[in-house]
Amino acid sequence: MELQTLTYLTVGITFAIYIGIAIWSRASSTSEFYIAGGHVPPLANGLATAADWMSAASFISMAGIVSYMGRDGSVYLMGWTGGYVLLALLIAPYLRDFGKFTVPDFIGDRYYSQFARMVAVFCAIFVSFTYVAGQMRGVGVVFSRFLEVDINLGVIIGMGIVFFYAVLGGMKGITYTQVAQYCVLIFAYMVPAVFISILMTGNIIPQLGFGSELTEANGGGYLLDRLDGLHEELGFTAYTDSVRSSLDVLFITGALIMGTAGLPHVIIRFFTVPSVRAARKSAGYALLFIAILYTTAPAIAAFARTNLINTVSNAEYSEMPGWFSTWENTGLISFEDKNNDGRIQYLADTEVNELTVDRDIIVLANPEIAQLPNWVIALVAAGGLAAALSTAAGLLLVISTAISHDLLKRNLMPDISEKQELLFARIAIFFAVCVAGYFGINPPGFVAQVVAFAFGLAASSFFPAIVLGIFSTRMNREGAVSGMIAGILFTASYIIYFKFINPAIDNADNWWLGISPEGIGTVGMLLNFAVALLVCRFTAEPPANVKAMVLDIRVPGRPGQD
Repeated sequence: MELQTLTYLTVGITFAIYIGIAIWSRASSTSEFYIAGGHVPPLANGLATAADWMSAASFISMAGIVSYMGRDGSVYLMGWTGGYVLLALLIAPYLRDFGKFTVPDFIGDRYYSQFARMVAVFCAIFVSFTYVAGQMRGVGVVFSRFLEVDINLGVIIGMGIVFFYAVLGGMKGITYTQVAQYCVLIFAYMVPAVFISILMTGNIIPQLGFGSELTEANGGGYLLDRLDGLHEELGFTAYTDSVRSSLDVLFITGALIMGTAGLPHVIIRFFTVPSVRAARKSAGYALLFIAILYTTAPAIAAFARTNLINTVSNAEYSEMPGWFSTWENTGLISFEDKNNDGRIQYLADTEVNELTVDRDIIVLANPEIAQLPNWVIALVAAGGLAAALSTAAGLLLVISTAISHDLLKRNLMPDISEKQELLFARIAIFFAVCVAGYFGINPPGFVAQVVAFAFGLAASSFFPAIVLGIFSTRMNREGAVSGMIAGILFTASYIIYFKFINPAIDNADNWWLGISPEGIGTVGMLLNFAVALLVCRFTAEPPANVKAMVLDIRVPGRPGQD
């Protein structure tokens, strides 16, 4: 079957499944809308959490950024996986024990302050909008290539789909939709990885193929040695060498780890299960499901980079395969014949380099570059959309909940009925989708980079307030609020300055201590901790009932919780 027809069929079937699940699981109460009634089984929640976690950044962009950055790209692997472990072990069970709907709920009650709740609401909305911009961009990239529509139109189509099942089913609909999306995305990620591993190394397991010798048809020798050689021939840094400073690598990894542990759309997942024990089980399941993709990503990155260089370097432009011109039409690959010889010069030197490849296409184009069957290419398209839409839905729900529950119900309009609150939640999703679509059309960077900014903002705002709220009875509202404001203002200002105000100087020579905007969230987090602890020291202690609540949350095995 022709690729275009097969792609439309595959994507259409998956979309029909998502919409069907949304109709079946439509929410009729605020509890179902916000936390799926608190009755999601641990296995289903583990699958949904994994899908929520493995966003467009993981599926589409992560292997691409590792493919281009080589060893330096490992910060994303270490940061995101390490952060999830920290979240699952350190934070999630305690917040589930607290038993409220949202992270601002915890901040507001723990710090006995409506102002603290408002600051948390602002942080949740700001972080979520930054994160969702990357997801909508990912949707647009997939649509533009595989459905051959303009990238902006692709974003709009994605907005419509995610709005439908998010507004209809809320967290209940999103959860069970994400179970289906995980199955689609992991199958779509692993099938081409297995195929390419067999073709290039003869090894059926991609994780082992990554460290294996290439077949004779692919030049022989170990894969990474071959890739290092190709890079050096073209003037690039060796694939296994590092370019970034060790300090920047440390701070990016820290921002991603702490940001993960503070992301509201992941934390809220653990409110959907019936008990603390179920929260721990679902965290374990999710870690297993996440590991399947994250251990495969380095192999896909290396395979894709090798195939790309072998295909395009010094090749006749007129003889390039069909996938090249198709991606050219999307604007995500561009060729400029600077020396008019009809050959593609793909080199590190920007003065003579003739090829520009958007790193977000690496995973999506990989099956085509490797000349895999059409059904595999169509499957990857469906998987990319599943990854982007699953996370976008979770983020939009966080924004909706922050506005309808934390801002209106708990603050500005406490007397509204449950039906009215549900209506406001759905209206909030509509406006959130529109804003997210705008940033998807006009993103501040490539997908993984935008997501990294979101993690930095989460690390600098939520993480210290949550950790201190759980493990310190002395931390008070003045300290927590001051820390959150200081952390997010510093981090956001640094990112905005280098990415929007003065992007011309966005390089290591001008960064503070050589720390990139992707890693500045760690500094913001440390500033948050320092300000919070200092202010706390010179202000009144929390009330006795708040101290008792903190101690109660930290006691495991309470009746009905374990």
